[in-house]
Amino acid sequence: MSRHQSHINTAVKIIELYKGDNPFAIFIKAFFSEHKKYGSKDRKAISSLCYNYFRIGFAAAAYSIEDKILLGCFLCGNKSTEILAYKKPEWDAIMQLPVEEKLEFIGNDFSVADIFPFTKELSKSIDGKKLAYSFLIQPDVFVRIRPNEKAAVLQKLKSVTDYTLLNKDTCIEFENATKVDELFLIDKEVVVQDYNSQQVFNHLFSNIEANKIEQPAVWDCCAASGGKSILLNDLLGEKIKLTVSDIRESILINLRQRFAVAGIKSYKHFVADIGKAGSKHPSAEQDIILCDVPCTGSGTWSRTPEQLCFFKVAEIDKFNNKQQQIVTNVIPHLKKEGLLVYITCSVFKKENEDVVNYLQEKFQLQLVHQEILKGYDNKADTMFVGILKKS
Repeated sequence: MSRHQSHINTAVKIIELYKGDNPFAIFIKAFFSEHKKYGSKDRKAISSLCYNYFRIGFAAAAYSIEDKILLGCFLCGNKSTEILAYKKPEWDAIMQLPVEEKLEFIGNDFSVADIFPFTKELSKSIDGKKLAYSFLIQPDVFVRIRPNEKAAVLQKLKSVTDYTLLNKDTCIEFENATKVDELFLIDKEVVVQDYNSQQVFNHLFSNIEANKIEQPAVWDCCAASGGKSILLNDLLGEKIKLTVSDIRESILINLRQRFAVAGIKSYKHFVADIGKAGSKHPSAEQDIILCDVPCTGSGTWSRTPEQLCFFKVAEIDKFNNKQQQIVTNVIPHLKKEGLLVYITCSVFKKENEDVVNYLQEKFQLQLVHQEILKGYDNKADTMFVGILKKS
């Protein structure tokens, strides 16, 4: 058996074993730990085959797993590969063609629209066709340069040839395989943060200034690893009185470690399940509440395409209910004239505009701004931001 066929067979086995219970990156790492015969090049090749399979999503349903793997290799790549030269030389010969021309070559038994079949659930401004095509493209890695670190970071970039400076040279875009932790001091010099995640506060500051909030009390109520808090701290400096919370102590341990590296020392923290009524909350009302809620994560599925393949549409309603519970529980702790920043990484209307509508109808909050930050336009994640003001 050839090495290439062996890689395909192993990828088929892994895909058959995987049930979507946890992230595929964790699953395949455990598989290789158990089966130590695979070298680093083998692991990389097999992993790539699996991810190319998942990038096809719900399309090509009649294909075998092996054929779907090969189709993924063809549509997701732009350079000749040994495996396609071995299995599909007629495909390998035209790898450099645009995806649209490749699809014409394949014929009518494959439709890009079938990759993502949940278009009826999308937020209104999202282009379902562009979103489906985005699954065939590996997103890039983005880092945000932290305050006072720009000179040091730009100096280190002199040894790098393939990157793009964005957002007034505060954001750097790299190809996905770039090992940015070998280039920079993570969380000290730069923060690994998706391009659109870096844009979520673009429309917040004019409202802070309009309300004449000189030292706003900020509660990041679903703080996770603290990326949004670090961003807000970097943008406002020592002007904020920060409180962070999340559902598990282990999450906050990771956050505190990040904050220590980032030089953030002045903040309060506590564990709270804010999806439950009567959960712990800050002792004082807040000027700003950041609500980066748990969601389907559908705006990030081009990075984790296995989540698309195992998704069931009923999950949207489950998350919508959880999101409504969370915002209901935090609104009482927002000052009059205070701002709620509601954030998801979802493409679904029920998680985005519908929750904003719920906030306006139930709590009479005033909508200040809302937008979809579309990831398919710049090889990034898709985010939703709604900013609302308490009357």
